[in-house]
Amino acid sequence: MTATRLVTVLLLNLLGIGLFLSWYLLPQHGFWFGLDKAIFFRFNDLLLDHPGFALLVAITNFRGFDLVSLLAMGLLYFHYWQRETPPGRRRLLAIGITMLLSAVVLNQLGHLLPVQHASPTLYFDNIHRVSELTGIPAKDASKDSFPGDHGMMLMIFACFMWRYFGLRAFFTGVVIVVLFSLPRVMAGAHWFTDIAVGSLSVVLVGLSWWLLTPGSDRLTDWLQVNLPGRHKPQR
Repeated sequence: MTATRLVTVLLLNLLGIGLFLSWYLLPQHGFWFGLDKAIFFRFNDLLLDHPGFALLVAITNFRGFDLVSLLAMGLLYFHYWQRETPPGRRRLLAIGITMLLSAVVLNQLGHLLPVQHASPTLYFDNIHRVSELTGIPAKDASKDSFPGDHGMMLMIFACFMWRYFGLRAFFTGVVIVVLFSLPRVMAGAHWFTDIAVGSLSVVLVGLSWWLLTPGSDRLTDWLQVNLPGRHKPQR
C-alpha cells in the first residue's frame, strides 16, 4: 500500500470516528437529535395529511420491495457484466462474492458499537404508523435501529462500484443509496442519523481498510483461482 493510500485510509478513519463521536458523546446527541426529530415529524405529519404519500411509503417499506433495490443494484452490475469477456465475467463474479462477504462481516462489526436505541416510531408518543394508516404490513418500527442495516448494505455496494468500476458507477450507486434508504426514514423505521451517522461511520472506517488496501483484491484473486468453472487465471 502506498503512502498516499495509507494517508487516505487514516483520514477516512478520522472522519468516520469523528462523525460517530459527534453523535455519541454529545448529551442526548446534541444538534443531531433536533435534526432527527424535525425530519421524523415532517414525514410523519405528511403520512396523515396525504394518503397517497402514506401509500407510497407503505409500499416502499413492504419487505417484498427490498427486491426492487436488489434489482436496481443487479441491473447496474449487469451493465458492466455484459461488456466483459468470459475471463472478465469470472472476475466480476469473484468481486460480487467479495462484496457480499464484506457486507456480512461489516454489518456484524457495526452492531458491536455500544449503541442500542429504538426507532422514532417507538420513541415518540402519539405518532402515526404507516402500517396502521394503510393496512399494509410495512416496516415502520425497529427496537434496535442503529446503525441502519439496509443503508449500510447500499453504501457498501456503492463503494465497491467506485473501487472496481469508477466514479460514474459510484455516483449511480449513491443515487441507489438515497432512493432506497430514504423510505426507511420516511416511515420512521430509522432515524436519519441511523444511516447518515451510523451506517456511514462504519463504512468509512471498516471499508477503507478493505478497499484501499490489498485486502479486497487478494480475496478476489483467490476466488478467481479457486471458484469452480472455466476461464480460471493461471497461477
